[in-house]
Amino acid sequence: MAEAGYRVTGRVQGVGYRWWARSLAVRLGVTGTVRNLPDGSVAVHARGADDQLRQLQAHLAEGPPGARVASVDPLPFSSDGFSDGEFVIAR
Repeated sequence: MAEAGYRVTGRVQGVGYRWWARSLAVRLGVTGTVRNLPDGSVAVHARGADDQLRQLQAHLAEGPPGARVASVDPLPFSSDGFSDGEFVIAR
């Protein structure tokens, strides 16, 4: 199992990005968390196979309708808020 963290910047809060990211992760079979950060960005921490994480990262750059993703940058991995076997929206 591989682990990765991403910081997504741009217009990603207030547009359903976290719900969209959770749906994407569930579809890909990835576990982890997504949360808003105080600076207006979104943090995603995920576990899965290398290919699953590559797909997740690529799709995170697209975002849901209404979002405008400026960048998806590496973020140190954190398991804070992880729930076994699922992908959750953390606070």
